[in-house]
Amino acid sequence: MTPPVASTLTVGTGPEARDIAILKRGGRAPGIVWLGGFKSDMTGTKAAALDTWALETGRAFTRFDYSGHGASGGRFDDGTISRWLEESLAVFERETAGDQILVGSSMGGWIALLLARAERAKAGAASRVRGMVLIAPAPDFTERLMWARFPEAVRAEILDKGVWSQPSPYADEPYRITRALIEDGRRNLLMDGPIETGCPVTILQGVKDEDVPWRHAVDLVTCLARDDVVLTLVKDGDHRLSRPEDLKRLLDAVEALATGAEGLPSPAERLP
Repeated sequence: MTPPVASTLTVGTGPEARDIAILKRGGRAPGIVWLGGFKSDMTGTKAAALDTWALETGRAFTRFDYSGHGASGGRFDDGTISRWLEESLAVFERETAGDQILVGSSMGGWIALLLARAERAKAGAASRVRGMVLIAPAPDFTERLMWARFPEAVRAEILDKGVWSQPSPYADEPYRITRALIEDGRRNLLMDGPIETGCPVTILQGVKDEDVPWRHAVDLVTCLARDDVVLTLVKDGDHRLSRPEDLKRLLDAVEALATGAEGLPSPAERLP
């Protein structure tokens, strides 16, 4: 199997500079951009399955690690939604060409929605985001799924000490939840009003997901009232949705959006 090309992209300047690790496979458009979850990296099961699919189908595929994650530089404690969005936009703008399908997992679903909004604000009808597949999407998770659920003692520790260590079933070390992450999350909230992506959206959600409840996905669908949205609830699915049958659903959804977008006019042809 031909390996993808590894590279790095420096985002930010001075003390804010960090090197973002990227794995990229060339191919035809629309390409696929992977946006991972909180504390995950680009070598996970779903990203690897997408890479194999991209090789077999000749699609371009770009994946990367946020700062403080995986092979990228920077400290995880410095991470915020705005910071990781900045890195995602830099990779999208500098490392991809032509139309793209965004695939966002958990927090990556939030980043995907923010990225699409930024692209629409910048490019309008010429936005290169042609579709999204969101896996257990977690927009606004810092507020709705963290802060709203935290006991008063945990909130006080975050406010007083600036950080709280949250035990995680996915890692040996706890997740460090910072005050900066919570406060910056409030500047990026999406679900208090309508969300317009300007593209078709497919959502895959496990009903047995204990981290992002399936009702969160239903609430998200109501916010996407103007978009073409397909929600698939996997009755026995958990948060990861990484079983063989889950991966097939993911690849089928990506294939459907990529094939559908392939027959549509290019951004330049869509301009009046």
